[in-house]
Amino acid sequence: MVKQTAGRDVLGEFAPKFAELNDDVLFGEVWSRENLLSLKTRSMITVTALVSKGIIDSSLQAHLMTAKKNGVTRTEMAELLTYAAFSYLKPLTDGAKTVFVANVTFEPGCRNNWHIHHAKKGGGQLLICVDGEGWYQEEGQPARSLKPGDVVTIPAEVKHWHGARNDSWFSHLAVEVPGEETSNEWLEAVDNASYEALEQ
Repeated sequence: MVKQTAGRDVLGEFAPKFAELNDDVLFGEVWSRENLLSLKTRSMITVTALVSKGIIDSSLQAHLMTAKKNGVTRTEMAELLTYAAFSYLKPLTDGAKTVFVANVTFEPGCRNNWHIHHAKKGGGQLLICVDGEGWYQEEGQPARSLKPGDVVTIPAEVKHWHGARNDSWFSHLAVEVPGEETSNEWLEAVDNASYEALEQ
């Protein structure tokens, strides 16, 4: 096992305690444990976690190189990333038993179509933003920039869309507001010109 010194090399003088925890505890103790997970498995988990959080900077590049050194093949990495790419909507509750809640993640530039949550009574949706940056727009209204902690209340019968900014992953919890005779109507795509204008 190669001794990790990246923390001390980069932040040793500025943040010595962080450097110690990074080099000696995270990589020296936790990462180096050999009795539970192989280094290959640890690399695959780390890359998946970084990508799912939208972290695609130099740290991802470093972990991709480490994964290669630890035996993760090109085919395995492609399969891992493909699987992660199709895991963007994760139901958190059973809508037949309680209020339906799902975690929805958009990759940069991704957005859903215009749509309407119909209901005879009640209904609608709440968005609770948890990670990254995104957009929400109701028909005829300016788009609203979204960040973690923002909450959007969407009444029934309001045409709208939501999604990520061009340069950021974006995740929110989607909460279905209980109502009578509820349904979703999916409409036209958000055109590229309108979306790109928001990023100016």
